[in-house]
Amino acid sequence: MTEHDVLFGDVWLCSGQSNMQLTVNMIYNATEEIANAGNYPKIRVFTAALMASSVPIEELLGIDLDWSVASAHSIGGPDWTHMSAVCWLYGRMIHQALNARPIGLIGTSWGGTVIEYWMPPKALEDCDIPPNISNYAPSYSDSIQAPVLNHSNLFNSMIHPFTRMVSYGSAWYQGENNVGYNRDKHACSFSKLIFYWRQIWFNRTNGLTHIEFPFGFVQLSTHTNDSNWIGRLPSIRWHQTFDVGHVPNNVVPKVFMAVACDLRDDPNSIHPRYKHDVGYRLSRSGLAIAYGQKVEFQGPLVEKITHSDDSKLINVTYTSVSSIDIRNHYGFDVCSRFFLSFFEYKNHFLFELGLLFG
Repeated sequence: MTEHDVLFGDVWLCSGQSNMQLTVNMIYNATEEIANAGNYPKIRVFTAALMASSVPIEELLGIDLDWSVASAHSIGGPDWTHMSAVCWLYGRMIHQALNARPIGLIGTSWGGTVIEYWMPPKALEDCDIPPNISNYAPSYSDSIQAPVLNHSNLFNSMIHPFTRMVSYGSAWYQGENNVGYNRDKHACSFSKLIFYWRQIWFNRTNGLTHIEFPFGFVQLSTHTNDSNWIGRLPSIRWHQTFDVGHVPNNVVPKVFMAVACDLRDDPNSIHPRYKHDVGYRLSRSGLAIAYGQKVEFQGPLVEKITHSDDSKLINVTYTSVSSIDIRNHYGFDVCSRFFLSFFEYKNHFLFELGLLFG
């Protein structure tokens, strides 16, 4: 048998909850993006169906979009079931930056899910999280809210079948549903998810997948004025960086991020539609960390902040800054519940302030 149309390139797996599952036809400028999809025949896309399992399985229980060449049909399919917008935009942009290197994109996401559904059992154990879900209530109302499952159920069904496939890296967009569930364990949960995904992939591909394959994620955006959320989202953002405040860092190697806290869409929308910005920022970080390209991908990082009781001035010192273009001399306002308790929450404040331009 002769095989045709075989490409050699990089495969990226994209996972998370609804902001990763959100499809291309649901974002701003979708019409143009879908119309141009056929210009990238060296990008191939795949989307797994939403199915759960109580035990790790070897074959997917369902497929929403089988391996397809990028086209208006495969990229512009039905809401929620065809290609992830963030996954597509990230892949399309690194494909262009890498001189049309073939790219395979796997979408395997489920809206309204907590990170514990996607964690291998050993990761749960390391974070002292029981295997069975308890005291869980969804953090927000969502039309595609996943059913209540036990922990690891989606790792078993929607991640484990792919771990026999050599992968170049993963992209992750999740955290909204952990605002009210194991929030204070999220730094452990996220770091251990990455660690064990890498270890399992490495072992099951006989070392062909790198033991520290690149792992990118999207920072959660702001979406509401509700005070119950304002205090929680910065906490999740902080934990997304393993309680450091920025990535890459020394806690988990080869991790990169797309800053999104400034990409708020309509008030009370948990799904910001500015996904081109997300894809661009994630691709810049990915090109730098995953591919070693010398591209700008970070804004200034806050090194320290000082304040004296007898002064109204707050002095912020940034690192990794060669020059700053001062466009006005009026300063800026900080409006945050955290700022009112600045000294108690200064780490969160530094994080929000420093990464706003990241």
